[in-house]
Amino acid sequence: MANLICSTKPPMAAFTASDLLRSRSLRKPLPRLSPLSASSDKLSSSLSSFKPLQLAPLGSFGLGSRDGPASAANLRGRSSKARAYEADRSDSIPMPDNEARAAAAQKVKIGIYFATWWALNVVFNIYNKKVLNAFPYPWLTSTLSLAVGSLIMLLSWGARVAEVPKTDLDFWKALAPVAVAHTIGHVAATVSMSKVAVSFTHIIKSGEPAFSVLVSRFLLGERFPVPVYLSLLPIIGGCALAAVTELNFNMTGFMGAMISNLAFVFRNIFSKKGMKGKSVSGMNYYACLSMLSLLILTPFAIAVEGPQMWAAGWNEAVSQIGPHFVWWVAAQSVFYHLYNQVSYMSLDEISPLTFSIGNTMKRISVIVASIIIFHTPVQPINALGAAIAIFGTFLYSQAKQ
Repeated sequence: MANLICSTKPPMAAFTASDLLRSRSLRKPLPRLSPLSASSDKLSSSLSSFKPLQLAPLGSFGLGSRDGPASAANLRGRSSKARAYEADRSDSIPMPDNEARAAAAQKVKIGIYFATWWALNVVFNIYNKKVLNAFPYPWLTSTLSLAVGSLIMLLSWGARVAEVPKTDLDFWKALAPVAVAHTIGHVAATVSMSKVAVSFTHIIKSGEPAFSVLVSRFLLGERFPVPVYLSLLPIIGGCALAAVTELNFNMTGFMGAMISNLAFVFRNIFSKKGMKGKSVSGMNYYACLSMLSLLILTPFAIAVEGPQMWAAGWNEAVSQIGPHFVWWVAAQSVFYHLYNQVSYMSLDEISPLTFSIGNTMKRISVIVASIIIFHTPVQPINALGAAIAIFGTFLYSQAKQ
């Protein structure tokens, strides 16, 4: 049996093809295949020695019950468990879930906010500088910016385009110091841009983090890590280098930018302290801030410049520029409100650190755009000072993280 099964050659392999043909031609009987007969006898005796195959119960393989073979119900239960296991394995495969999609959508939303914020700010600064070059009355220009923004929000609330904020007396009391600081910072920045180039104003305004640290340290007693203080060195040094090498340096313009920095630092401090727990969205918060600032600024603008000066300056600007001047005034007022509104909407979605980085990048876009559009002459040393100051602002934002 073993020889028959394990051998790879059949029994007739002993006869060659020529022997077979010769035997047929001679009509002789073929020899008997005795090995095959012997092997068949061995096979019969081997088969008779085997015992019948006994099948073990399915329960011994864990497929049936302990007391007997598996039933159809048990088999169906095991099959269901197998399918459940396969489902568990398929669920473990990492797939994009709702949280990942929501995070991606949030990043896109913030990116759109930032791009819109920077673009609107660039457009505002361009039109604002055009208006101030033809109409050098920064107090009225600042007042018109707040007035147009307040009008836009009143119309939006009246038409139900924007939700009317729910405010009370405590809200307006908390908002009052914020509005005072915002008014001073807005007017001071406009005065600065009426005297110097837009790029120079924003280079000086990039030193706002230095004012923030100094005010928080000496007036509020807040302490910062050493890297934060070290980051102030390039900010202060870069601003000083840019100021010294500025071709169109003007002390009024320089001081206006510095006062604006200080005022906006206090605005941020008052805003953090007074607006905790207030459920007002960023858009409505800035709308209320604009309205209150308008009420504060209007009497001071009338006292400093007055209607007679405004009328004379307006007639002169229209005679020189033409009807385009009216469009410039409207554009700078609308874009001022829009860029501030978008910035406050961005602050609702991001952390203060991310907002600070975005504000730094905004200044870079404004500086570059204003230099290109107004053909502002810039010396290499002046550009180096601006780059150092902006880089220091970036280091500050990273060190404060």
